[in-house]
Amino acid sequence: MQNDWDVNPDSYRTDEEGNFVLKLDGTPRKKAGRAKGSKGRGYTFHSQTKATMDAKKSVREKQKKLKAAQAKVENYKKSIGTTKKTLNKLEGTGSSTIIEDVELASIPNALAAEAQEDVIFKANEGPQEDFLAAGETDVLYGGSAGGGKSYAMLVDPLRHAHRPAHRGLIIRRSMPELRELIDKSRELYPKAFPGCKYKEVEKLWNFPSGAKIEFGFLERDADVYRYQGQAYSWIGFDEITHLPTEFAWNYLASRLRTTDPEITCYMRCTANPGGSGATWVKKRYIDPAPPHESFVGDDGLTRKFIPARLQDNPYLAANGLYEKMLKALPPTQRQQLLEGNWDVAEGAAFTEFVPSLHVITPFEIPVHWERVKGIDYGYASESACVWGAVDPSDGTLIIYRELYRKGLLGTELAEMITEMEMADPFSVQGVLDTACWSRTGTTGPTIGETLQRAGHKLRRADKNRIQGKIQIHEYLKVMQSGRPRIQIVNTCPNLIRELQSIPLDKRNPEDVDTHAPDHAYDALRYLIMSRPRINDTLNQMRQFHRERVYAPVDSTFGY
Repeated sequence: MQNDWDVNPDSYRTDEEGNFVLKLDGTPRKKAGRAKGSKGRGYTFHSQTKATMDAKKSVREKQKKLKAAQAKVENYKKSIGTTKKTLNKLEGTGSSTIIEDVELASIPNALAAEAQEDVIFKANEGPQEDFLAAGETDVLYGGSAGGGKSYAMLVDPLRHAHRPAHRGLIIRRSMPELRELIDKSRELYPKAFPGCKYKEVEKLWNFPSGAKIEFGFLERDADVYRYQGQAYSWIGFDEITHLPTEFAWNYLASRLRTTDPEITCYMRCTANPGGSGATWVKKRYIDPAPPHESFVGDDGLTRKFIPARLQDNPYLAANGLYEKMLKALPPTQRQQLLEGNWDVAEGAAFTEFVPSLHVITPFEIPVHWERVKGIDYGYASESACVWGAVDPSDGTLIIYRELYRKGLLGTELAEMITEMEMADPFSVQGVLDTACWSRTGTTGPTIGETLQRAGHKLRRADKNRIQGKIQIHEYLKVMQSGRPRIQIVNTCPNLIRELQSIPLDKRNPEDVDTHAPDHAYDALRYLIMSRPRINDTLNQMRQFHRERVYAPVDSTFGY
């Protein structure tokens, strides 16, 4: 029997003289490592290495296709040239009267057809193309249904997928809604970046470069804390109007950062009109500037609104079936989803509110008109104060001023109200949310006491929600004179917006949805429930001659 070192001597170590290097037992010592060409037991490629190899293989295949197409083009040219010579001889002209030389220089359609086979995604001309090319930090792509918003949301974060530090986050309201986007990404991402892998548990795509795109959902505002401590270079909200407040947007905007100087950070949103968050979305993206026009928001970010239209999506608009379906919807939904109208609100509480009728231009309020204010306080949310004056000729309530500001302390609110009342002939009496006199958890002065000490004459508001809503309905009615009982000057945009869009509570249709922005609405409700009336002349003169700084009064003050 032959020994292995006699059969395979190259597998054993030798010294400089060619003799085997022996072990202690006197047998030759094998060379270390795997045999050449062997992958070894249990060997697997590193995922990134394999992805790189797959990508190179894909490139080689495409280059092979391109060379084949180019060779085909050359053959076409030679064939056409030969045919040209033959035809010219038959015609006896000797010139290229049948086939021009310029035709030979042009690229045949065959090459274009070969190139189209490698196109994974091509943006539709118009809004979708504008959205993907937008350079603004924060962009909303929204309007009519079927405009190609979902595919645009999936494609946009791929702009930096070749950078290892890139990390994207795509957000929907619920998990079932998120599933649709994930399924579409399974079709798109592996074709765009061969070798990328999806992790179902983490809802995370890993790209060959090391870049990541994550999917998440926000059923509650508190869900944003899942992303505490994270950093994203791209954040997208699909159907952002499904989020009732701007809290989630504001929180996640603080996560927008990157350490790679070659990566530009972006916020991207898509939406249809309507939904519980339509009011704040419209305020942030649509009201400040016309469509397609870039502007700078209050937070310093560059923004743009790009309206989506069904006609810009040839895949849905071609046969007209989807358009017919949208036309069959109820009027409000038809205006939202087909026309992309942001001025109509589904389930709006005050359908009788008509801007052309209830909104007027500012004018100088006569000195003798009775004035009153309603205040709704909030620190984390907005504090709102609205001022009203009663026209003595017919009792119409004119809302002539508003304050709408977040993050105000009691002293700051008092100072701002005092400053805004400088133009009034006397101190404007008012009503304040009863919660502002609550002492739970504090030993200092309450908000109500703080405002009173600053000289504001206030009493507790009547907070009956149902009766307050009914009273606003009554004031919105048109009187026999053709004039409604309430009119609002156009310098009160927040109150106008809330009356126009605040929805009904789905569980209690007798009330409005308290999850929607309702701070100016509450202030108006308090004011109207205070039953402002036409004052008598004697009391008017007394108020007119009083000094502007008043001593504190007790909380039971009334009028």
